[in-house]
Amino acid sequence: MGPAPDLLDCRLLFFTGKGGVGKSTMAAATAMLAADRGRRVLLVDVDGKGDLATLFEHAPVGFSPVQVHPGVLAMSMDTEASLQEYLRLNLKVPVLGRLGPLARVLDFVATAAPGVKEILTIGKICWETRESIEGRADFDMVVVDASASGHIVAQLGAPTAIQELVDVGPVRSQTDWLVEILSDPALTAVNVVTTPEEMPVAETIELVGRLRTEVTVPLGTVIVNRVLPELFTVADEETFAALREPAVSGALAGVAGSGTTEVLDGARLAVSLRRTGATHLAELDEAVDLPLLYVPYLFARVHGRRVLRMVADALGEELGL
Repeated sequence: MGPAPDLLDCRLLFFTGKGGVGKSTMAAATAMLAADRGRRVLLVDVDGKGDLATLFEHAPVGFSPVQVHPGVLAMSMDTEASLQEYLRLNLKVPVLGRLGPLARVLDFVATAAPGVKEILTIGKICWETRESIEGRADFDMVVVDASASGHIVAQLGAPTAIQELVDVGPVRSQTDWLVEILSDPALTAVNVVTTPEEMPVAETIELVGRLRTEVTVPLGTVIVNRVLPELFTVADEETFAALREPAVSGALAGVAGSGTTEVLDGARLAVSLRRTGATHLAELDEAVDLPLLYVPYLFARVHGRRVLRMVADALGEELGL
């Protein structure tokens, strides 16, 4: 596969993947990396939990963008607030406070007609992107911590699905420009985050296939998180095997003290995990036909700005920045 594209040239980046692989961290680290290079970034948390900002050691944020890092504004998606904004901007309907009965209608319609909440989410993201392109926003790039792999296809495909149902009118024209932004490889890219393990790799391969066949949104890269470093050489492994021989291990324990067997077990486990991961990576590389970016396992128990900086630097190195 060729070199990774310069993702930071895009206006709209999505990050998705199996739950727990680190897609939020990759989205936040990319926002930090872009800000380092002078971009003004809007970071969107689609899950609506508002805790993406905590990766910057900032309090959770809401629907209105808040600066969480120099050059990075963050917001949390809220479909009711998105609907209020749509009604105010597009239909000139004044909305004060909560929508009340209309919100309940929205919940009913969204349940009866899948795609309503998805279009409110993706519509808001594309609207912010268009505002930035046309110079009406305080940012010039949108980075999205998108839905996990089980929901992202429906979310990205919502404008096209509605476009197929409506031939004329304002809804049709609005979905037209949504699809234009989402389909333009110069503007938009979907990046899939995974880890070098069996289930995440299998899910990534399936997701890449679905994104290629079911939506028109361009694919960017696959980011492999938590890649174990190559700690030991083949000669090291031969030495460890020799040290485990009964005649030698007893003498080793006499010199180094108790615990030598556990240390050698740990070394063997590290080698095994690394080799297993390499097998999964080879399968992934062959199946997805996309640039792979590798982020090392950081052995950090606490998340925060320092860890985010390390991930951003690792991504920058992989992108050749």
